[in-house]
Amino acid sequence: MSASEKKLSSARLSQPTNAFVEEFTASVQFDQRLFRQDIQGSIAHATMLSQVGVLTDAERQAIIKGLTQIETEIDAGEFNWSIAQEDVHMNIEARLIQLIGETGKKLHTGRSRNDQVATDVRLYLRDMIQPIRRELLRLQSALLDVAEREAETILPGFTHLQTAQPVTFGHHLLAWYEMLARDAERLDDCKKRLNSLPLGAAALAGTTFPIDRELTASLLGFDRICRNSLDAVSDRDFAIEFNSVAAMLMMHLSRFSEELIIWSSAQFDFVDLGDAFCTGSSIMPQKKNPDVPELIRGKTSRVYGNLFNLLTLMKNQPLAYNKDNQEDKEPLFDTIDTLLGSLRVYADMMAGITVNADNMRNAALKGYATATDLADYLVRRGVPFRDAHEVVGLSVAYGIKQKKDLSELSLAELQQFSPHIDNDVFDVLTLEGSVAARDHIGGTAPQRVRQAIGQARQELANLSKD
Repeated sequence: MSASEKKLSSARLSQPTNAFVEEFTASVQFDQRLFRQDIQGSIAHATMLSQVGVLTDAERQAIIKGLTQIETEIDAGEFNWSIAQEDVHMNIEARLIQLIGETGKKLHTGRSRNDQVATDVRLYLRDMIQPIRRELLRLQSALLDVAEREAETILPGFTHLQTAQPVTFGHHLLAWYEMLARDAERLDDCKKRLNSLPLGAAALAGTTFPIDRELTASLLGFDRICRNSLDAVSDRDFAIEFNSVAAMLMMHLSRFSEELIIWSSAQFDFVDLGDAFCTGSSIMPQKKNPDVPELIRGKTSRVYGNLFNLLTLMKNQPLAYNKDNQEDKEPLFDTIDTLLGSLRVYADMMAGITVNADNMRNAALKGYATATDLADYLVRRGVPFRDAHEVVGLSVAYGIKQKKDLSELSLAELQQFSPHIDNDVFDVLTLEGSVAARDHIGGTAPQRVRQAIGQARQELANLSKD
């Protein structure tokens, strides 16, 4: 091992690390993606140390110049990552010492890799929530665009995957929007909680140097400081919380995917996802497979696994830091990558979706979707609901035998089940009459759908300003 590769933390050990153990315990293979946040944190730490008199201003400037050069080298792909230095932190520090000499050895004063990595991961996750949030916003906007276009398009609403009542497709898409709106709130809330500074906790008990943690927090944009040094270095709640939010968001995308898969099948033919988001079959030339929603449905289980991974990782760790915590990064990184990619492709796919309105309408006509409207009609004419329910059940059974929808039955046929039925019943038995009658906040009436879309657009516009 060359002098430049000598471990910075090996003085206590009388023998070199076994080669396989060295590779097995190293994390630089995956934690090098934290390099920018590590450099950012180190610059803030050096600035704070100079402010409290631990470093001179000349030393601070030399450290910042060296770290800036290292960042340039990494960006250019010219940095030599070494497994011998274990992780991103020691690799950068070793290179800093190569560049500026003895002054580089002073950077680690008053900190430990324990509080350093806790800070880096928080900074990285905070940075990555921003593009995730942008892609989520783009997907929400795409949903609103389609919902507005299809505000009057009627399809069957389902319970138990059985035709229940007619709804508008715009109303259905707004249900998806509401799920994503809650996810957005959870992401924002998660970001608030993770934005606490661990740096200054050192290994576990704090440091004897006169550090200014408030200054470091301000330099790094943290809202507050972790109040207990033991908790600061060992806490990974923020990673678990983010994975929990991500798992719920992926669950919503998976539900959307299930519906799109069903709707794009030949049996339904409600929507077309666009050729760019589907693939063909290697053997069946007629096939157009909805690979994107299928894959996202599958990737949801991957994110669930990452959440359970992190929960299990932390469940029996004593205070404070343990080497186990090295295993927090890969599931967190994988969740970030999976979620970001899934949102991006979903936003693109939704923007190009086309709707077969005729097929949707024909499907709504087949399942006695206006049966509840007939019951409501009878109730308004003084019939107790349970009696009205029985009348409609008998009417539907009769319609099934006659192979007619309720709207296709004659007045005489309907009146054999109740004398309270009159000519105006046909106003409520049409699909358009049914959806128009749900004219209240949260209802499926087209004018309410458009109103809800307008409110949602204003919400997104306000978020875009933040």
